[in-house]
Amino acid sequence: MDQEVDVLVVGAGPTGSTAAKYAAQGGADVLLIEKRSEIGTPVRCGEGVAKRWLKEIGLSPSKEFVCHEVDGARVIAPDGSALVVDETRAGNECGYVLERALFDRYLAKEAAKAGTEIRIKTSAVGLLREDGRVVGARCEHMAETFDVRAPIVIGADGFESQVGRWAGLETHLRTRDIDACLQYTLVGVDGDPRYNDIYLGSCAPGGYAWVFWKGADVANVGIGVNLSKIHDRADAKRYLDSLIARTPSLARGEVVEEVAGAVSVSMPLEKSIAPGVLLAGDAARLIDPLTGGGILNGCLSGKFAGEVAADAVSAGDASEEELAVYEKRWRARLEEELARHYLVKERLIRLDDATINRAIRAINEARLERVTAGTVLDAFRTHDPGLLAIFEGLL
Repeated sequence: MDQEVDVLVVGAGPTGSTAAKYAAQGGADVLLIEKRSEIGTPVRCGEGVAKRWLKEIGLSPSKEFVCHEVDGARVIAPDGSALVVDETRAGNECGYVLERALFDRYLAKEAAKAGTEIRIKTSAVGLLREDGRVVGARCEHMAETFDVRAPIVIGADGFESQVGRWAGLETHLRTRDIDACLQYTLVGVDGDPRYNDIYLGSCAPGGYAWVFWKGADVANVGIGVNLSKIHDRADAKRYLDSLIARTPSLARGEVVEEVAGAVSVSMPLEKSIAPGVLLAGDAARLIDPLTGGGILNGCLSGKFAGEVAADAVSAGDASEEELAVYEKRWRARLEEELARHYLVKERLIRLDDATINRAIRAINEARLERVTAGTVLDAFRTHDPGLLAIFEGLL
């Protein structure tokens, strides 16, 4: 049956649920649709996050969705040497490992508590247009097609976003701006669960591999490899299996879950709005191109999108000029860091194992009390000046 609302949010991941929550809190009548039968599955995420972002989006760490807290990370060079970055050296960049499915459901519940209507097994199949602007979407649920009219549609439909394409926004990605990802959840593994591990170099061409602990002997072990560096996406499995096989602490584990997917490691979209449409999170290419992490940026942009949508509804104006406030807000908060991280990513793709080894060695030799861009450059300047030409201007 056809329906009218103020705001239609497409996609009930962290971005969409956050957008729906803030739009509803702003007084809008909100419908949140999710194409899958269960919010939060399948999980396509390493599930590691920094502590700093929870406070920024108004969340407190909760046993409802945090399964493990870590003291830091070990960055492991191709030669096996490790740079330990703990909370003392990195501040609140260390953090938590989530139960992502539970986290997604928690955010959806928060949206519902704010007044959002949620429909699962419901897909957007196209946009409705009148007088050159979007006025809702055509949806499907259990073979039933119906129209949802809404002056504002928020596209939170992720990496494979259709809302942006339907709205005429340029969302095309180059091969070098996509990482193929594969992750196993392993049980029976050994290691130090106080520290997540990050593996750099030719073990993960153009990306990195990770071990994110979920308990004393359970960890997410995954890899992201840049598509420009491999023959096809199946190569991700070969690289991950090879890393596990030559790491005894991991090789003894058993796989209880496997997830695969792709992530954008690009610059943000040049334009994330159109008359009646806002794109947020992965749909707007707001994933961090250096780490591939998208939860914080998704939730922040979702918050901005929800707030701007509610204001636009209140003003009775869903024009591009009115919605431009959203783009100004996310760019002010995120764009500079995303651009810098993209440049670093582009440089790191070209680094060979020997250079990575040198960088980790120089930082370790400097015995830094704090690991920041400035102190790392100082370490290079003192212990391996040749690295400055590679990294200066990026860090």
